[in-house]
Amino acid sequence: MCFICDRIEMIRQGENPFFVKELDTGYVVIGDHQHFTGYTLFLCKDHVTELHHLDRKRKVKYLEEMSLVSEAVSIAFSAEKMNCELLGNGDAHLHWHIFPRREGDIGSCGNNGKGPVWWYPMEKMYDEKNRPSTERLEELKTRLSVALDLILQS
Repeated sequence: MCFICDRIEMIRQGENPFFVKELDTGYVVIGDHQHFTGYTLFLCKDHVTELHHLDRKRKVKYLEEMSLVSEAVSIAFSAEKMNCELLGNGDAHLHWHIFPRREGDIGSCGNNGKGPVWWYPMEKMYDEKNRPSTERLEELKTRLSVALDLILQS
């Protein structure tokens, strides 16, 4: 099993503390590390490595839901700009990285502090001090869940 399949299984077993909401095509989870406050992932329910491996109807629905998750993240965490990335080089299972961005959030990492999140040093982004406490994690999940519910109901 892959890392993301393991995380999905934890959700199904009620054991993933980062789980926020299940949608038709995937699972919304808060990122384990929160240098970028509100960093969220949207994990595809299907174990495929590429977007084009989904049939057309499923792909369109997955993209629509990713867009709704991104909108909810933007609202919940007062983003100035959103970055949505579908990479899969490290974990070959379809999943989106959804980053709410704010002025100066990568500091002086080049281009006057503006640029992709990956310009920020990985050892700082994934530093243990960026893991949310249990209380902070619950707050982040609640904010995102409320925003998702509002968007999904409209």
